[in-house]
Amino acid sequence: MSIIEKAANKLGHDGAVSQPQDAAEKTAAGNHASRIEAAMQREHVQAASATTPASTDSDMGASVTSMQVEIDLKRLARMGGVTPDAERSQVAEEFRLIKRPLLANAFGQGGAAVRNGNLIMVTSALPGEGKSFCSLNLAISIATEMERTVLLVDADVARPRLPEYLGIRAGKGLLDVLQDPSLELSEVMLRTNIPKLSLLTAGHPYKHGTELLASSAMSRLVADLANRYPDRVIIFDSPPLLSTSEASVLATHMGQIVMVVEAEKTSQEAVKEALSQLESCEVIGMVLNKSTAILGNDNYYGYYGTYGK
Repeated sequence: MSIIEKAANKLGHDGAVSQPQDAAEKTAAGNHASRIEAAMQREHVQAASATTPASTDSDMGASVTSMQVEIDLKRLARMGGVTPDAERSQVAEEFRLIKRPLLANAFGQGGAAVRNGNLIMVTSALPGEGKSFCSLNLAISIATEMERTVLLVDADVARPRLPEYLGIRAGKGLLDVLQDPSLELSEVMLRTNIPKLSLLTAGHPYKHGTELLASSAMSRLVADLANRYPDRVIIFDSPPLLSTSEASVLATHMGQIVMVVEAEKTSQEAVKEALSQLESCEVIGMVLNKSTAILGNDNYYGYYGTYGK
């Protein structure tokens, strides 16, 4: 059975994705995501994440600066996000459940490791389903692991959202590294006050962004990211699959994909069409987001697990 058929079997029959009645693993941000994303959009981006130089080297007048960003963790918590010091919050527990199978696949915990399993793409069929919220919180959750480090990459090059969410002044990033062979990744990577979390923004807009993501330069960069540090997980916040062509290209490099689906809104046809673009990846998880149904005593969205071809 294909991944599309398996995923389709999990969907409701009224044309929209419905709340699972008996999910194998219940996780997630329930109806947190809808109100959190709205709060993120309302709140003015301030100097909550001030960007400061961490170190500077000069050679014949040229300077290379490693940047440090300060994420305002209190502000992030007010918006409902995961923070390292809120160990027992509901959203922290929900993302703990989401990350467990991803980490098991990435590092062979309890079985064989998935090829490139530490490269994880978070995407959705359509805009507004909460993928950037999930990318950010998944990355922070994994950064709290004792033996893991995380690089969060804003690969939504057409509509980058992570700088807005974190209050970061985005400068050079992914597209700039791909265009300029002389630009080192270390020059544009942002360190944060969450010790094991680093950021790579989308960079300056480029009209041939899709071609850059499909280039040999991207293949080399992804291979370097995947293999340079054995404990590192790289989370890619991807564009929606049905809005741009970049996401399906990016998926060819991934070991695992998390597809965020908005409950009671996204149609089955949209989900099926989006999944049809992911045949290059053998491990796909689906997260039902923004659910208002009550399972037990809490609000959840369902994590369907991973499906191979």
